Amino acid sequence: MSLIKGASLTVSTRKTRPKTASSVDTAAGVPITASKIAGAHEVADLIFTTPKGSSGREHLYVHYVRSQGIDDFVARVYDADPLRLIETERKGVAGVFLKDLSKRMQIPAQRMFDILGVPKATAEKKVAAGDLISGNGGRAALGMARLLGIAREIVENSTAPEAQEFDSAKWLGKWLERPQPALGGRKPAELIDTPTGLEVVAKLLGAIESGAYQ
Repeated sequence: MSLIKGASLTVSTRKTRPKTASSVDTAAGVPITASKIAGAHEVADLIFTTPKGSSGREHLYVHYVRSQGIDDFVARVYDADPLRLIETERKGVAGVFLKDLSKRMQIPAQRMFDILGVPKATAEKKVAAGDLISGNGGRAALGMARLLGIAREIVENSTAPEAQEFDSAKWLGKWLERPQPALGGRKPAELIDTPTGLEVVAKLLGAIESGAYQ
């Protein structure tokens, strides 16, 4: 099965990681059972040490470091445990991440803003001020990072020789704009701005690797 119609990469996968639950220790030492969620694999058992007078949330937030690039942030978001993702959703993502994301996926900036549900004026203001984009737009941007993580893993799990040179970010940018029969002919890009829509798209994208969706 190819990733997209006409693509030369064949997804012939090796053994994938088991989707199991894990236990995460909070700063207070209270165990929390963290269920596996789409895009967050290998949930680690973490113990957060919290200084007195600190909430400990700074240990959970996934920062976007521009000098390290989009791929680094995507990897850290994809590997993050549920608590870290929750805190990152609450805090938001750097405004400049949206512009860098559009370049990495080869999607025009205006189109990326539309997909994520962020007004252009707001996005440009946040970028100029070096501020975070929170709320629905920030969560959608973080969701896009999760989708990139899923696409990357599909390629990494492929045993096809051409997978080494396959640009999963560029491919995902094109896939999001293609009408999908499983979505009633809608484009995945039209659903990402809502949490439910994002989960639907994530499941559809994941189904490509399993062969459940052609």
